[in-house]
Amino acid sequence: MEIGIDSFAAILPDPATGKLPSPTVRMAELIEEVEVADRVGLDVFGIGEHHRGEFLDSAPTVILAAAAARTSRIRLTSAVTVLSAADPVRVFQEFATLDLISKGRAEVVVGRGSFVEAYPLFGLDTRDYDDLFAEKLDLLLRLGETTNVTWEGRFRPPLHGQGVFPRPHQPQLPIWIGVGGTPQSFARAGTLGLPLMVAIIGGSFERFRPLVDLYREAGKRAGHSAETLKVGVHAMGFVGETEAAARDAFFPGWAHLTTNIGRERGWSPPTRQQFEAMAGPKGAFLIGDPKTVAAKMLQASETLGGVSRITFQMSTASLDTAAMKTSIELLGTEVAPIVRATRRA
Repeated sequence: MEIGIDSFAAILPDPATGKLPSPTVRMAELIEEVEVADRVGLDVFGIGEHHRGEFLDSAPTVILAAAAARTSRIRLTSAVTVLSAADPVRVFQEFATLDLISKGRAEVVVGRGSFVEAYPLFGLDTRDYDDLFAEKLDLLLRLGETTNVTWEGRFRPPLHGQGVFPRPHQPQLPIWIGVGGTPQSFARAGTLGLPLMVAIIGGSFERFRPLVDLYREAGKRAGHSAETLKVGVHAMGFVGETEAAARDAFFPGWAHLTTNIGRERGWSPPTRQQFEAMAGPKGAFLIGDPKTVAAKMLQASETLGGVSRITFQMSTASLDTAAMKTSIELLGTEVAPIVRATRRA
């Protein structure tokens, strides 16, 4: 199992003063976090894409390129690229360039986005939410297969064999499909034979098993091998020296962001009790001491029928930068060895 981190480059106010930290300082800390993840042997680091004041990740490939120059082995990916609101040609060029800078460590996870700010920002209609993604994914996949593409669609000018450069360092740029809870998205990924990254940010892992089965069944029907149909999980996660330390470091930022987003979407304010339930044995948060987190990761993999990658969404703990770096170190030096040894046994 590959183990990694996803960051949304969250920038959160100090709970005591209400003041935001410097965006410049926060960005420097984020690059340091990627360096730490690389140093302690984690497999992958992802940067999300949002167009909101709470996050600094509106240009993820720029952040990933900066991290590529400061790391040597960790794979670098988006988490996720909002492909529906982007030009697939530009997305391919940016990640191919990142692949050259990183000497073959780039990947891209594409999705429709759980936030819709990108659509009006770039002049797109949310009524075309699914059609945009399907069409642009088709073009992105073709760009990965050939340099000179002939293609025509509804939402972008046609291509008549123009060359798309640069080409990546890897023979094929890895493309994952990022999904939430829509069955059609799971089935589409399986039919295309693309690896699946499932965002499980609440509830339980068990709830997603039927959807993961749907993905695998669709892939099998389309003639793809089981080895091709990889499943990854993106989950809220944080590691501390103790369970209490991990929960106390993660909760304030999580509560702040969840309250703000919930206000927009008509949710009730989150409570510490809800958080504790999600961090407990039956919840989908991977939060606790190293042994607890490792055991829960292994259980999540078993529940979902085998998982190839788990990435921890740690951004909401960015209020405590020291705890964040400690968590990354513990994930690489204590959690990962337990998980890898158990999977090999």
